[in-house]
Amino acid sequence: MTGSPLRFRDEPAHDEPAVTLDAFLGQSNATAVRIEAGEDARVLLPHLDRLALVEVSFPAFRDGRGYSAASILREAGYTGELRAEGDVLVDQIPLMRRCGFDSFAPAKPVDESALARALDRHEHVYQGAADRRTPVWRLRHG
Repeated sequence: MTGSPLRFRDEPAHDEPAVTLDAFLGQSNATAVRIEAGEDARVLLPHLDRLALVEVSFPAFRDGRGYSAASILREAGYTGELRAEGDVLVDQIPLMRRCGFDSFAPAKPVDESALARALDRHEHVYQGAADRRTPVWRLRHG
């Protein structure tokens, strides 16, 4: 699977090109921004109400800073599209969804059957996260 981003939302994908964080902060009309690894997502918090897309760069699959950026934005109330772009592996997508990512633009094609297996691998989760799934301990103890 390659081409348009993988999406886990009902709304259509945001098609405005994302601008760099520096360009966004200096430009008042952009509604899509790209955060590079190492950039602080917290600078976007005052602007969340006008953002339709935040694209987070994953330059290498082992670079986990984008997970923190996603969590920060979702915990602050961001409800727009949150896209992971770059070196995104199938096995990471379920974890990225827990952090709040709802669209993905992997650099390499994704095998649909491998993605389905990854998404269905774990029925329950152990802690709360941005995806709002109920932790198994809460299911057990009401």
